Amino acid sequence: MSLDNLDDEDTFKILIATDVHLGYLEKDAIRGNDSYNTLKEILECAKNNQVDFILLGGDLFHENKPSRRCLHTCITMFRQYCMGDAPVKFNILSDQKVNFNTTQFPWVNYQDGNLNISIPVFSIHGNHDDPTGSEGLCALDLLSASGLVNHFGHSHSVERVEISPILLQKGSTKLALYGLGSIPDERLYRMFVNNQVTMLRPREDQDDWFNLFTIHQNRSKHGPTNYIPEQFLDEFLDLVVWGHEHECLITPTRNEQQLFYVTQPGSSVATSLSPGEATKKHIGLLRVKGRKMNLQKIPLKTVRQFFIQDVVLAEYEDRFTPDTPQVTKKVEDLCYAKVTEMLEESERERLGCPLTPEKPLIRLRVDYSGGFETFNTARFSQKFVDQVANPKDLIHFLRRREQKENKDEDNVDYSKLVKTTAVEGLRVEDLVKQYFEAAEQKVQLSLLTEQGMGKAIQEFVDKDEKDAIEELITYQLEKTQRHLQARGVTTEQDIDAEVQRFRDSKKNTTEEENEIKEAINRAKAHRLERGDDGPVDQDISEDLADVAMDSDDDSAFPAPTRGRGRGGRGRGSRGRGRGTVVSEPKPAGRGRTQKLSATIQSKSIMQAFQASSQRASRTGATKSYTADEVIIDDSDEDIPIGKTTQPPWRPTSSSSFTKYSSHSQSQSSKGVAFDDSDDDEDNPFKGHTSHSRRKP
Repeated sequence: MSLDNLDDEDTFKILIATDVHLGYLEKDAIRGNDSYNTLKEILECAKNNQVDFILLGGDLFHENKPSRRCLHTCITMFRQYCMGDAPVKFNILSDQKVNFNTTQFPWVNYQDGNLNISIPVFSIHGNHDDPTGSEGLCALDLLSASGLVNHFGHSHSVERVEISPILLQKGSTKLALYGLGSIPDERLYRMFVNNQVTMLRPREDQDDWFNLFTIHQNRSKHGPTNYIPEQFLDEFLDLVVWGHEHECLITPTRNEQQLFYVTQPGSSVATSLSPGEATKKHIGLLRVKGRKMNLQKIPLKTVRQFFIQDVVLAEYEDRFTPDTPQVTKKVEDLCYAKVTEMLEESERERLGCPLTPEKPLIRLRVDYSGGFETFNTARFSQKFVDQVANPKDLIHFLRRREQKENKDEDNVDYSKLVKTTAVEGLRVEDLVKQYFEAAEQKVQLSLLTEQGMGKAIQEFVDKDEKDAIEELITYQLEKTQRHLQARGVTTEQDIDAEVQRFRDSKKNTTEEENEIKEAINRAKAHRLERGDDGPVDQDISEDLADVAMDSDDDSAFPAPTRGRGRGGRGRGSRGRGRGTVVSEPKPAGRGRTQKLSATIQSKSIMQAFQASSQRASRTGATKSYTADEVIIDDSDEDIPIGKTTQPPWRPTSSSSFTKYSSHSQSQSSKGVAFDDSDDDEDNPFKGHTSHSRRKP
């Protein structure tokens, strides 16, 4: 490719990254600076390549409430690399009050007269840094209010999602940037099925826009509705940047049904010891000119090396069997040899890469099924304590899952249920649901639903909302009392039957979700009224070692038993992460919850009906395509860039949209050309002269 024509006044240059997880294990003596070093490398890459803007696909922060050190480091780096005198060369045509609806400054930061921005940053929120509290604020909103990040893609409604694009123009190239922050997968899945997700499009010249969509959801299937199929997305899109999944699959893949491309940059720091995280980490440099694109993947040099290997002891029959004398010593010697091999490989790869951390992450998963016994992993790890970054998690013993499952509800082994749940990465509300599905009739919930109780417990565990369970019970009690009074039910037997009918009528409905959200908001409001906003710098156990995060459903072995989600915090208010970081609740809060539970348990429904309520309840298109091309640069070579001095474009104008709802789409086929070679061409976006077209 010719460098002279690669970057011109009509070409957007966009740096793409997702799942930075800033602040991950920041208290770890060895790995504490990993996420900060990688963010610095990403921003340096953006500055050296003179990109037009940076696009982040969610989970910039690892914790919902980042520490003071984390926020300070983030603000310092954004100010250092994204502020300056370099001109911004694109213009925004859409209504910015709609695009940036979470701030009191509803305009892009580089057009603020009080700021001097050289590289704008556009970001959606993920499941780790999602909005919480009665105000619906997240850590990104702090950066947005300070003028460092443009937070977009925040949907305020729980019933319907309307995605309005940011319309950008540079020269003759028009780019429609769509974004959707993290939403619970089950809820968003249901919205798509019910045609409650709408993507707006410009009314004029629809075929002239390159449509780029950023989403942060499960891409791989974790359950019937616990993911978002690519087929749900609108077919007029050209490229989808998929966040939340940590495995780096940055080379765009074509969806043959919808005829758009999907790129999955993956996380920029390893947050679990699973095979998906062992893939080499990259970020992407996307170039868009007209309706054509070129994606260059850039390897990250500051990411700590990670090697993982599986050992099945039953496959070494020629060396030992469970009955072999001193078999445990021979198994330990085998594991020692495997770890040594991975360390030697790490040393070879690190040669010539001074930015790569010295100590790698090593994980050896040992399947000891078939009668073998484990050895002392702590003593074994001491041999490598000065060579690896994770000596506590070096060895992981596991057994194959039993194929036969006991489906008799009267003989449920709850210890086995909890163990399986940990392996499969279920959430707290899933545990609550499974418990009541298998429990006896006499211990079933009669007032609350399993989903409501699960959400309240999730808030208590993940967000330290001490009043969540209390408020949910009080809210449901008040609402049930009013329902019974309106029905005129008087006898205890009739009350029990009516309460059961009332409870069942709300199961898995929007009304139930709204009630849960209202109760949780009331709990957060009461916490704010008490002035108990929680510490900014939470005490996180330094002994947390392996917080499994990346999904790996295709692996021959189960993931580590601490979970398979996307980070130590877990899902937050949405509950999709798989690990847990538990912050200890204050004694006063714990005592209050326990006291309330004892009080409520002593009441019957009849007594609750007779008692007066003490607290008032809050009320809470069709598209035809001309020939367009996709060019993917699969090399890891850096391309030197010359600095340009074109003045910035500042005018703004409003743009009208037409609604484009899911499942009501039609599209002409798109032609695509790939170029993975390193041969020079006069036009970097030039593809084949003829394209094969395929209709869905």
